Amino acid sequence: MMLEERLARVELLLLDVDGVLTDGRIVLDDNGVETKAFDVTDGHGLKMLVRAGVDAGLVTGRRSRVVEHRARELGLREVHQGVKDKGRLVSEILRRRGLAPEQVAFAGDDIVDLPVLLQVGLAVTVPDAPEYVRERVHWVTTRAGGRGAVREVCEAILRARGLWEETTRKYFSPEPLSSGG
Repeated sequence: MMLEERLARVELLLLDVDGVLTDGRIVLDDNGVETKAFDVTDGHGLKMLVRAGVDAGLVTGRRSRVVEHRARELGLREVHQGVKDKGRLVSEILRRRGLAPEQVAFAGDDIVDLPVLLQVGLAVTVPDAPEYVRERVHWVTTRAGGRGAVREVCEAILRARGLWEETTRKYFSPEPLSSGG
């Protein structure tokens, strides 16, 4: 099946956090408080995707209050942290939502993501993922994790599903400026 066909079937986009939604670095301050950097374009891509009717969520092995805050800001409903078996969790999500694997995309970047990447209809990774991950996915983004990879995926899904024009119309057709003359 061609990539465009896989993108067009996506009803749910699930993302790993560290290395996909972020650049993979974990910053701890002197008090042990964790900080992560998120790319604002990735966040806007997720908001456009959700507004267009394609749901999105997070599946991560770590727990972080920063991730809770970011997910809330983005309005994501499927947020799963501290997941030890991502494959089993995603199977449960599909069953609960009545989705076929072909209707789900997952973006992950490491060996712990392989059980999910191997079961979904669209498996995505980032360029700096290990070779054994890159060779088992349908698509390797051109942008790095935490640097626009998620936006790239969101835009591709919107385009393949025929939702791009409607979703972005307001950005390309702004209100005319008044001639303050």
